[in-house]
Amino acid sequence: MTDTSRPAPVCGTLTPEQAYILREHGTERPGSSPLNFEKREGIYRCAACGTPLFSSATKYESGSGWPSFFAPLPDAVETTTDTSHGMVRTEVHCAKCNGHLGHEFPDGPEPTGLRYCMNGLVLDFQPTDADNAAS
Repeated sequence: MTDTSRPAPVCGTLTPEQAYILREHGTERPGSSPLNFEKREGIYRCAACGTPLFSSATKYESGSGWPSFFAPLPDAVETTTDTSHGMVRTEVHCAKCNGHLGHEFPDGPEPTGLRYCMNGLVLDFQPTDADNAAS
């Protein structure tokens, strides 16, 4: 079983694409993340610091082209107002390392009505158990 109470150690360094998203508030191309198709049970962690961010239980197909969730794990993310690109949006970042993850929109499913639209490159998916890891 995956422990979601503390960050996992992170090996290696960030790719240039991950650094661009996390540190420069970039965005990956829609539809480019393999995590869009991930259906196994597990936890999505911050690729920069290993903090558990989202459970697969809150993941859903939004049709946006990015991995989407209707709720983060408790105290995992923080939000700020993003006024770039001529619009007002809610930016989502990791509560531990402050890395940019994506944006929150008010058009998600119940029970929250929110859509956490995340960049898959900055999420590290860890299946719940070893049996699922081979699927």
